[in-house]
Amino acid sequence: MRFFLVLLLVSLTAAAQQKRPVDYVNPLIGSAPSTTESARRHSEAGSELKGQISPAIGHPHGMTSWTPQTRRTETKCIAPYYHTDSKINGFRGSHWLNGSCVQDYGTVTLMPFSGTPTTQPESSFSHDQERVTPSYYSVVLPDYQVKAQLTATPRSGLLEFQFQKEEKHFVLIEPNSDEGQGFVEIYPERREIVGYNPVHRIYQGAGQSAGISGYFVIQFDTPFEEFGTFEATTIHFKHTVAQAKGNAVGAILAFPTQAGTTVRVRVGTSFTDLDGARRNLTAEIPNWTVEPIRKASEAAWNRELGRVTLQGSEADQSLFYTALYHTKLTPRLYSDVDGRYPGFANDTTIHTAKDFDYYCDFSLWDTFRAGLPLHALLEPERSASLMQSFTKMGEQGGWMPIFPCWNHYTAAMIGDHVLSAVADAYVKGIRNFDVETAYRYLRKNAFEVNTDPKSYEAGQGRRALKSYLQYQYIPLEDSVWQAFHKREQTSRTLEYAYDDFCLAQLAKALHRTDDYNSLIKRAQNYRNVIDPQTGWARGRYADGRWSETFDPFALRVGFITEGSPAQYTWFVPQDVQGLVQQVGGHERFVAKLDTMFEKGYYWHGNEPGNHTAYLYAWAGQPYKTQKWVRQLVREEYGLGPGGLSGNEDGGQMSAWLAFSMLGFYPVCPGRPEYVLGSPSFAQASLHLSNGKTFTIKARGNSSKNIYIQNATLNGKAFTKTFLTHDQILAGGTLELTMGEQPNREWGQRPSDRPTSLTP
Repeated sequence: MRFFLVLLLVSLTAAAQQKRPVDYVNPLIGSAPSTTESARRHSEAGSELKGQISPAIGHPHGMTSWTPQTRRTETKCIAPYYHTDSKINGFRGSHWLNGSCVQDYGTVTLMPFSGTPTTQPESSFSHDQERVTPSYYSVVLPDYQVKAQLTATPRSGLLEFQFQKEEKHFVLIEPNSDEGQGFVEIYPERREIVGYNPVHRIYQGAGQSAGISGYFVIQFDTPFEEFGTFEATTIHFKHTVAQAKGNAVGAILAFPTQAGTTVRVRVGTSFTDLDGARRNLTAEIPNWTVEPIRKASEAAWNRELGRVTLQGSEADQSLFYTALYHTKLTPRLYSDVDGRYPGFANDTTIHTAKDFDYYCDFSLWDTFRAGLPLHALLEPERSASLMQSFTKMGEQGGWMPIFPCWNHYTAAMIGDHVLSAVADAYVKGIRNFDVETAYRYLRKNAFEVNTDPKSYEAGQGRRALKSYLQYQYIPLEDSVWQAFHKREQTSRTLEYAYDDFCLAQLAKALHRTDDYNSLIKRAQNYRNVIDPQTGWARGRYADGRWSETFDPFALRVGFITEGSPAQYTWFVPQDVQGLVQQVGGHERFVAKLDTMFEKGYYWHGNEPGNHTAYLYAWAGQPYKTQKWVRQLVREEYGLGPGGLSGNEDGGQMSAWLAFSMLGFYPVCPGRPEYVLGSPSFAQASLHLSNGKTFTIKARGNSSKNIYIQNATLNGKAFTKTFLTHDQILAGGTLELTMGEQPNREWGQRPSDRPTSLTP
């Protein structure tokens, strides 16, 4: 008996060891309203209470992701799928910016159903009958007795519908144009539907054409018994063409009525044209079988996720690998298999990407903080393509983009963080992009005021740059009407000072000495909006007066972006020691940080404060960073559908978790350093693109042993509270001894603290 028990244990252990990174991912995390207290306390709008995640099935950074659809719309701030919804009304080829409050666009939805023809079929469903992985989705639709399966490639999808009822069987196809401008055409003889869904802008140029469409070519393995098109709710059988004129349009297809009928569907997508969609489909899905496509998708995810291997609990590995999965949904691949892609903004030329892939949908206000730095660390080859994509946007549009989505300019959020993204990649050794051209357009953003009202209104050029250059801050009198966020002058000043620091680093590396000297001086402009008397960020008038009736903890203030003055005070990552001086010294600095965390003023669910817990390292109290980072990991993230504490925002919330669970964080992208926190795993290994491995071992790590007692790097005593990018790339082992009580001596010396502009 004992022998069989031992054998069983060995078998179970072997099974656990065979689990792959993709097996830990739960794509449903973030698809329901947040269950965290900070989200309920700080969120202003309903969307901020949600992770805004839809389960995205396909490939890392795929052009099109496939998802079950519970909301029949492309409306701003409405994700295609919510876990709390009770009915499915289709399976969507989606371009949703994961975890955002923007819009889906250029999408197409297919819905199988049985019985009576309708233009709005939907079925109840049970989560117990869903199977969801990054590579595969299946569900039973009991109202129609249909089992649906889907899997995908980077640019195409494969769906299979098993009709289990003796009844008329249908598939509805709808381009989800909220503007009522979709198009479909049926070719019965070749069992094919083609069409497109024109993309429209929001924010700058709201309602205008984005100059692109979501094109699709849909092929069936089963002949149509009947076919037709629809407009609004009217079906026209035997019609083959439908061009929308303000109403929804689509196609409806009928198939054999026998129980057990299986219909397979291949869908190619493109932003270039119908020929591009067909070429993508032919190249990526040559047959009709789900299994090999699913396996290829799994292999792609395992390659990406497997860049990190872990030793830790099943729950923690699920949290980590799901977070890593979320970071790899966007930016989105835009170029076709042959490299063709549509020109950026008003450039109507079809370009061809040579020696790089072209990407768009950069949630830049969010992902410059940790999302893009994570790519730079783990995927420098892709990061080079991302930087070259920015460069091409600058060339084709005339300015570097602020927040590029749907292949167009927006000024959806504040800041000029393309400067951070490009500088961070370059100082971390990423060179395979046209940095000279990139620098020319980055410099234009930083130094040239766009005096053309039309293009400025459309999102080209840094907002409020004229007054920023004149006053070295943006005064309260200068509202920015040509932006989605109309005021927020203090937040803009803080972000511009940081962005100027980043461009200064690139200028220095490229030997642009005059630019460097000018920009590094501007990097100190944050001092002009941190009131030394109160020690908090504050609005300021052009004559130098501070704003009246000041409450640093007010949840929303006009001169601050999506938060309180207290939350934004800490956004000086380039010069934390200078901030220490500005607020009145280390003791007052730490007291203010303590107030943020101990009294619940910190809000993790919005990005400007994501780095705040790491700032204790500059004040000689890194043990407090260790305490709060570990607490945030446990309190702000979970394994259920409500396991994100706010909008995922293009992967940034998950990038914070991935870095923080590993044990370090890029507080100041543009400076090649990572501040140490408290790792969640006994061991984590980064398998780097240069063939080397960097491992972090946390001896004695547990839910109680969260404090670093001492450390060694490659066997030598290590007291620094930060790692350099080069130290990680060199490979080796950082070994931490963890304990239940803080070691207040470790890392507290000034020489152990991270770098700052002010010594």
